[in-house]
Amino acid sequence: MQVHLVAAGKYHDIDFARLEMLKLLAEIPEIRTTVAIDYGDLERLGDCSLLITYTCDVVPTDEQVAGLTSFLERGGRWLALHGTNSVIQFDKDGAITPDIAPDFMKLLGTRFVGHPPIEPFKVRISRDHPLTAGMRDFSTLDELYLSERTADVDVLMHSRFEGGACPDFAEADQAAQDVPILYLRQVGEGAILYCTLGHCRGHYDLRPLSNFWPHPQRCSWDYPEFAEILRRGIRWGFDRQI
Repeated sequence: MQVHLVAAGKYHDIDFARLEMLKLLAEIPEIRTTVAIDYGDLERLGDCSLLITYTCDVVPTDEQVAGLTSFLERGGRWLALHGTNSVIQFDKDGAITPDIAPDFMKLLGTRFVGHPPIEPFKVRISRDHPLTAGMRDFSTLDELYLSERTADVDVLMHSRFEGGACPDFAEADQAAQDVPILYLRQVGEGAILYCTLGHCRGHYDLRPLSNFWPHPQRCSWDYPEFAEILRRGIRWGFDRQI
């Protein structure tokens, strides 16, 4: 049972997220995992059933997007987490999420545009599905990702943003909207399972924007419901009955 994990990027405690994912993968002794810091080792996907990504501001080349598409079309599965769909740049007015890498964002099904300040919000089950069977609505503390849809997606969990300011982002004012938290996107014989939860930050992860972040953030990583989503996502990667 072969897995390829890409964990890399900016403004997050990537080491923490990588370790937590490896611990969850180690719960299934048949799994063997390789780890990378970008999309450059896509030949590895030829041996894998499951790709997992936890990234921020990591964008594949056009050739790599084609490789990811081919992996999915022939039946591969991709568990994409948190900032995989984010591109972030900063100027004097705040964070900008430029509309670049359109083929990559279309493949993922969404493009990140911003989030309000971290605060509690309710996650609701959108519909019956094996990935959500037996789970109930729950509350978490995390970044509520606001995203532009770039393709058809099947939303399994959602939250509600009542509208208002995202003060750290250039696109500061956002309308009220239902927000996908967990969704599926079919691509050929394979699929992407995207979960937007999972922000984490340590003391030194905002350099050079900030030399020291005083309060480490673990957000949904501290909640058993998020761990259950991840465990189910890993099983989904190998079980074609789900």
